Parts: sequence; structure tokens; C-alpha cells
Amino acid sequence: MITKALDVTYGLFQAFDRAGSVDALDRTLLDAVSKLGVESTFAGIIPIPGTSRRDQAAHVLLDSTPPGWTERYFKAGHLFRDPTIRRLTADLTPFRWSDIEPAYRADAAARRVMDEAGDFRLRQGFTVPLITLDGRVAGFSFGAERFDPSPELRGMLQLVASYAFGRSIALGEGPPRPEVRLTPREREALQWAADGKTEWEIGELMSISEHGAEKHLRSIRTKLGTASRTHAVAEGFRRGLLK
Repeated sequence: MITKALDVTYGLFQAFDRAGSVDALDRTLLDAVSKLGVESTFAGIIPIPGTSRRDQAAHVLLDSTPPGWTERYFKAGHLFRDPTIRRLTADLTPFRWSDIEPAYRADAAARRVMDEAGDFRLRQGFTVPLITLDGRVAGFSFGAERFDPSPELRGMLQLVASYAFGRSIALGEGPPRPEVRLTPREREALQWAADGKTEWEIGELMSISEHGAEKHLRSIRTKLGTASRTHAVAEGFRRGLLK
């Protein structure tokens, strides 16, 4: 029977459907693809040119990249210099990062993005371009220190990317979120976090200790129901808590 032959695929998609939050989906996805050699995943809608760095982060849908990378990426303004973004907006066919290496090695800005990604164990990867029914271009990347997927594995990852991406959108458009009340100091800390400031810098700007800044950010994550600083900032934009 066809259903029996698709047990693994069906089981994974059921697990995606059971995920009740984006964070849960992130964990389920990474657990599944890590068995295939993937160490990190990242997916999002490509912002229109001219979108501010702060607003770019709100376009992220899924993110299991190493701590610190996403914040560094947006703070440095890497998005529109990123050769994977340039490629997927120009050519809607999936590609390995090694496929575009000759082009980005000749471009200093693009080379810097990829070299810095390598510092976070994102040296090799595979990116799947996606198009929403609204005509928006999106990208779904699988990365690792060493990852050169075979044609068969690339086909599997395209299927996984498409389903996980759709599920992430469904979760983002779910029931209205309960109102969250942040204190004025928490709002200030979240705004500085959105500006890419470190905990130490936030402490200096708010005239509190680094530990105090960390405490504010931890409280914010708890109130917003997010597991990471990046997701807290993205959720802050979605809720209109950030300018």
C-alpha cells in the first residue's frame, strides 16, 4: 500500500502538525534533519529592498542556527549581500552553497558573509527557494560544518522544506495571541536588543548591570513565550511592541 511505503514521510509530517508553536516546530525539524547530516536550519520571507535591518528580522520564520549568528547577520546588514539570497532571488532552483562559491569568492562583501557564517559552523549547505501563493520569494536553508547532500537527499530536503515552511506560516497566522504587558524598562531592553546591542551594551545604555539586562531579556522571553532572543525580537515586531 502507498501509505505503508510512505511511513517515514507521513510520520514526520504528523510530527510537524503536532507542533503547537514555531519553537516546537524548529526543534522537531532539526531533530529530523540532523539524522541526515544537517546541523542548522533557517527559513524566512525575503524582505523587499530598503527594509530596515530591524524589520528584516521580523521576516524570519524558522531559525535553529548557532546562538549569536542571526543577530550578527542582521546587525551587520548582511541580508542583501548574502550570496545565497542573491542567488535564490535570481534563480528559483535549489542549490548547494558550493555551487555558488566561485561567484561569491570574487565578491569581497559576499565572501565576508560566507566566511563569517563559517565561524558559526555554517560552511556548507543547501538552499531551497520557495514562492508563496502571494508571490513572495522565500528561502529555506540547511547548513552544517560539512554538508554536501546527494541528489536523492536534496530531493528529500526540498519536500521537508516545503511542508515545514507551510506549517510555520500556519503557526504564525494562528489564533490571536493573548495581550502581553511589558514594563517600560523591558520595552526599552527589547528595543535595544532589536538594535543589535549586546547584554553588556544594553546594561550600559540603561545604567544597569549586564546581569540586570540579562534578567530583563529573560523576563521578556518568558512573557512572549519565545526560546531565544532572536525570536523575542521577531515576536516583538509582530505584536507591535517595537518601532
